[in-house]
Amino acid sequence: MKRSIAVRLGAVLATAAIAAGTGVVLSTPEATAATGTAGGYASQNGGTTGGAGGQVVRATTGTAIHAALCNRASSSTPIIIEVQGTINHGNTSKVSGNSCNTADDVIELKQISNVTLVGVGSGAVFDQLGIHVREASNIIIQNVTVRNVKKSGSPTSNGGDAIGMENNVRNVWVDHVTLEASGGESEGFDGLFDLKNNTQYVTLSYSILRNSGRGGLVGSSESDRSNSFITYHHNRFENLDSRAPLMRGGVAHIYNNHYVNIRESGINSRAGARVRVDNNYFQTSKDVLGTFYTSEAGTWHTNGNILDRVTWSSPGSQNNPAGPAMQSTTSVSIPYSHRLDGANCVPDLVNRLAGANKGVQFSNGNCSPTNPPPTNPPPTNPPSGTNLSLASNADADGSSKASGTSYGNVRDNSMSTHWSPSGSTGAVSIKWGSATAVSRINIREAAGSEGNIRSWRVINHDTGAVLTSGNGAGVISFPRTSLRKITFEITASNGTPRIAEYETYAD
Repeated sequence: MKRSIAVRLGAVLATAAIAAGTGVVLSTPEATAATGTAGGYASQNGGTTGGAGGQVVRATTGTAIHAALCNRASSSTPIIIEVQGTINHGNTSKVSGNSCNTADDVIELKQISNVTLVGVGSGAVFDQLGIHVREASNIIIQNVTVRNVKKSGSPTSNGGDAIGMENNVRNVWVDHVTLEASGGESEGFDGLFDLKNNTQYVTLSYSILRNSGRGGLVGSSESDRSNSFITYHHNRFENLDSRAPLMRGGVAHIYNNHYVNIRESGINSRAGARVRVDNNYFQTSKDVLGTFYTSEAGTWHTNGNILDRVTWSSPGSQNNPAGPAMQSTTSVSIPYSHRLDGANCVPDLVNRLAGANKGVQFSNGNCSPTNPPPTNPPPTNPPSGTNLSLASNADADGSSKASGTSYGNVRDNSMSTHWSPSGSTGAVSIKWGSATAVSRINIREAAGSEGNIRSWRVINHDTGAVLTSGNGAGVISFPRTSLRKITFEITASNGTPRIAEYETYAD
């Protein structure tokens, strides 16, 4: 069954003269603030519209972003800042003015309101440079990537947070962003999305948080319980140790998110927090919900979630996992209108829509479950019959590959060569010049890397349908399907995946 996707096109891009020396382009004064409309708790308390109706300014440096804020008539004059290019320490300096309070080496949205920061064109990347929202309200951040922000080492920015909010913040919508690090606290990184000291009415939607020790927290300590009314929906939490999120006090609504490879704990409701957890897909993860590392418990209200190879620790004095039953311990009512997608289609939906530079699309809530239930680990006995990958009209391609490897190595009938993705996840495909019936594949890992592949999906590349999903390499069966291209997508791994052969069979 097809899924309906509501596609809402981006903000108006007008042109004008470049302001000398700052990297700023000014455009017409009337434009939409951002693609789409803020939902979740950001739609409450008067709503979140950012800089809608204000002047549009194009910025290609961090200094230009600060200059745009400082050149406004007042700190509340609406403004839309369209960002393109790489923003880093080398091009981000403090700018002074009556309508701003900026600083070097961080994008400072402090003591201001009615601002939209949106990536346009070929994209906006904040490289090792965090975005700090402080004593601010009615802010939209959309379609940007923030990566490798450090609190120790060099260079440092924003206390190590990719996006951080603190001190009386109200009504912020963060949407279609990619927040990522390259390790945990020992490597100098902190949280990807942290909310502290009376931050309320925030929505994080259609975003990716990955490759970090810490996803994000709400409340900096057990006594910081002034933060509340936070919505997380249609996000991908991937390759995190914990804090997805950590919630101290307050209320949160967490729905239609895809959790992949959460290694220690996921949603940590503690210190009196109340979280509603609806229609999420938890995959290949540990302790995805509960109270962890404290005796000050929180509570949860659960509906419609899918647990796919989730493990649970034993209860203790400072450890209260919600699973395996994940029964509700409280009741949380949601004040805003929203439509839930089926949990079983969340992995595919989020994979297609979440993150920066994907076109800023939204689900309209009509997603019908088409993914099959997760399979058990595949059998190891090799299939019989003809390996269709070796046919004369067959070929291979995929996502970005590691140096020294080739897509063709997965179909050369040799275990001494292999393909690897450029990171811990990726995809490789077998394709044919005409429709070919396939019902089984055999993923053979290269010697020395057996067991590195953890979770995966098999996708009919012609239609985007997920044929099956599971854990571990080997023989994988699914309903016989006629297609021209079949993709094996690795969604989690231990170490570097190395696929020596990707065999395909009709029966």
